Amino acid sequence: MNCKKLVVYVLFFCFLLSCKNKSEREEAIAQIPVTIEIERFDRSFAGLTKDNLADLKLKYPFLFAKQYADSIWLNRSKDTIQIELNKEVEKAFPDLSREKEQLLSLFQHITYYFPEISTPKVVTITSDVDYRNSVVIAKGLLIISLDVYLGEDHHFYESIQKYLRQNFKREQILPNVAAAYAKNLVGPIRERTFLGNLISFGKELYLTDKFLPDYSDAQKIGYSDEQYAWAQANEEEIWRYFIDKQLLYSTESDLLSRFLYPAPFSKFYLQEIDKEAPDRIGQFIGWQIVAAYMKNNNVSLRQLVLADAETIFNRSKYKPAR
Repeated sequence: MNCKKLVVYVLFFCFLLSCKNKSEREEAIAQIPVTIEIERFDRSFAGLTKDNLADLKLKYPFLFAKQYADSIWLNRSKDTIQIELNKEVEKAFPDLSREKEQLLSLFQHITYYFPEISTPKVVTITSDVDYRNSVVIAKGLLIISLDVYLGEDHHFYESIQKYLRQNFKREQILPNVAAAYAKNLVGPIRERTFLGNLISFGKELYLTDKFLPDYSDAQKIGYSDEQYAWAQANEEEIWRYFIDKQLLYSTESDLLSRFLYPAPFSKFYLQEIDKEAPDRIGQFIGWQIVAAYMKNNNVSLRQLVLADAETIFNRSKYKPAR
C-alpha cells in the first residue's frame, strides 16, 4: 500500500470514529431527564382585568415593578399598541410545541456539559419590541420576548435597521437562548486587547455550537447563508488584514465597533470589501481560533471557559486555509 492510500484510509477511519463518538454522545444526551414547560404570560397579560391582576402579580412578581400602581398595568393592557402586539404575537405563535421540544434538547445539551446549570422556568412576554433584551436569563428564569420574533419584514420593525431585524424571526429564538447561556458561562470580557475580545466571543460561539448541534453555523452566529459563505470564503484575507495591521494586541476601542459589535457591515476601510463584509466578522474569526484550539488540544468545555486568550491562541495553531 502506497503512502497516499494509507493517508486516505487513516483519514477515513478517523472520520468514522468521530461520527461514532458523536452519535454515542448524542444518544447519551437524549437520555438526560429534563422537563420544560412554557408559561404564556403574554396571553395572561392580554387577558388582564381588575379582577385577575392581583393573582397575576402574585404568580409573576418579577414582571411587575413595585413602584407602579395597578392603574398603570390596567391602562397598558388596554393601550391600542399593546392590543395590536397581543394580536400579532398570537397570530405568529398560536402554539409553542416546536419551541418546547427545541428547548428540551437545548437544556439536555447544557446539562450534559454543565450539570450545575438548572433548567429554568420559561416565560414568554411582549416587551414593546425590546430587541436588546429579547432573551433574559436570571435567577432560574428564562424570559423570551415573542414580539421580537415576528419575522424580519413585519411592519412593527419598519423603523429598525435591516442588519438588526434580519434576525427578528422565529428560527432565531433558540440560537439567541443558547447564546445567552454561553455568554453567562464565559462571563465578562476581562482582556482589553482585540485578541482577548476575539477569543471571548469565539468561546461563546463555540459553546453555542455544542449546545445546538442541529442548527446551521449561520444561525448560530446570526448570519444569512450568504453572509456566512462570504466569511468562509474570505477567512484567510480577513486574518491577513488583522495581522498586517497589527491589530491583535491593540487596545483601540474602535476595533470593537468595527469588527465585533452589530453594525451594517464590518469596517475594513476598503471600499471593495466593506460593502460585502457582514458585521461582527471578528466574532467569526474568534470562533475559528477557538475551534482550532479545541481540535488540537484535549480539553473540556469547562477548561475552555477558564483558559486565557493567549493560551488559546498560542495552542490553537490557527492557520486559515488559502
